Amino acid sequence: MKIQELSGARGSTKKNKRVGRGPGSGHGKTSTRGHKGQKCRSGGGVRLGFEGGQMPLQRRLPKRGFKNPFATRHAVLNLRDIERCGLDEVNPEVLLEQGIIKSINDGLKVLGTGELTRAVKVRANAFSFSAREKIEGAGGTAEVI
Repeated sequence: MKIQELSGARGSTKKNKRVGRGPGSGHGKTSTRGHKGQKCRSGGGVRLGFEGGQMPLQRRLPKRGFKNPFATRHAVLNLRDIERCGLDEVNPEVLLEQGIIKSINDGLKVLGTGELTRAVKVRANAFSFSAREKIEGAGGTAEVI
């Protein structure tokens, strides 16, 4: 068997529909487009979302708000979470391993909700003012990465 002797399975290929080749072809005159109207004309048809002149759905629905594409989205960690996890050194990589945060996003920010009762070394991209105060008040260090 040679490659030029191979052929497709029976019925797997069809002839192309040749339109506009005279009345004997069965696809002459209107070339399968029907009579008159927007869809029969060259370049005719409607754009995506067009509803026949009715106010389209995307214009009927209210538009609200704005999502800033350049906003920084930090992974947030509260002091109560640091107290609960019982680690002496906290950084984004350790928190990710432990499953305390799901993803780092644009960095880790530590917030001041809760209290610290022990000295902890915290490394993060950002700290709130109250978080930094409470960490240093408990004898720990707040280091910005």
